[in-house]
Amino acid sequence: YGRAPAKVAVSSRVKPILPGAAIGVLGSGQLGRMFAIAARQMGYRVHTFSPETDTPTGQVSDIEIAASYDDLDAVRRFAQGVQAVTFEFENVSAACVEAAAGFVPVRPGGAVLHATQNRLREKGFLAQNGIPTTEFAAVRRLGDLPAATRRIGFPAIMKSAGSGYDGKGQAKVASMEEAGKAFINCSGQEMILEGFVDFELEFSVVVARGVDGQFAHWGTIQNRHKHHILDLSFAPAQMSAAVDSRAIECSRALADKLDLVGVLCVEFFLTRSGEILVNELAPRPHNSGHLTINASRTSQFEQQLRAVCGLPLGSTEFVAAAAMANLLGDLWQNGEPNWPAACALPDVKLHLYGKIEPRLERKMGHLTALAGTAESAARTVLLAREKLLRVE
Repeated sequence: YGRAPAKVAVSSRVKPILPGAAIGVLGSGQLGRMFAIAARQMGYRVHTFSPETDTPTGQVSDIEIAASYDDLDAVRRFAQGVQAVTFEFENVSAACVEAAAGFVPVRPGGAVLHATQNRLREKGFLAQNGIPTTEFAAVRRLGDLPAATRRIGFPAIMKSAGSGYDGKGQAKVASMEEAGKAFINCSGQEMILEGFVDFELEFSVVVARGVDGQFAHWGTIQNRHKHHILDLSFAPAQMSAAVDSRAIECSRALADKLDLVGVLCVEFFLTRSGEILVNELAPRPHNSGHLTINASRTSQFEQQLRAVCGLPLGSTEFVAAAAMANLLGDLWQNGEPNWPAACALPDVKLHLYGKIEPRLERKMGHLTALAGTAESAARTVLLAREKLLRVE
């Protein structure tokens, strides 16, 4: 499955950034690493900017700059050494993006980042544009809780409005007392109270949009989480064609409304009544899209590069059904995982991120598997992960 990108009229005013140019990445984690690998395969140079050194992105980049995102002079110097800037995580300040944008295109733009890096702004954007999402209420101070809980009810989910990922800064609450404790535990920072969704399944749609509005997607990808961290993704998702179509139409509408240039992941709930609700947006490649590296003719990372550089988008056709399983630092508790055992399975591919220290719940890498069906691919990739713990 998979499709060729939707064609649009290409504007002669869009001047592509050609191979040989340097592309800047704000952030230096595994998403930047996989972007850099795709970029270097196509002949681009990559410069990365973050507060750390010897990072997953820095290890495969041409230049690694270590400085604070708040050091705007350093950001400006960084931007002057590249032809375009993109980012691999959302927690970059508006001032940082504006500083870079004074010299080169930043794609996706600062407006996209602003809308999606804060859950209250994101939910407000969805609601204002008629996009179905979970019920929500702002909790900016403890005194907001009574009205918010009356509106949303219990059970509910308390989340920090900013800087949250992989379940950090959020808690399920069943009473005013629990909601109050959750607010206090987040040091009184701005929060959002969301209605609890008894969903049938979670899935995502990863899309790309070019400078000229060209659109591409990889269909629906089904996700399973453990302890709020993505554990397994497989494609195609197990849902009806009608739901699949609605989700893709919704994702395209969001990309257009955001005037996206780059890659966007739209995370959905499918309720037991067949309704789709947008949970969160990520204006970058996404963990659930990692399987596209081996399964699709164009990965999400190559597509991000193409969009940022103003090149035509590539085909998202899948060569097979696929699954991806995350490898967390927990796997290292009893020593080095048994890599040969997993690699002995012919349809399994290993991707490690170059992180030096394995820590509990830290994403260290992932496995992918291809097969005739998504179910078979999922079984294979989970078997491969089990083999990492075996002594053979």
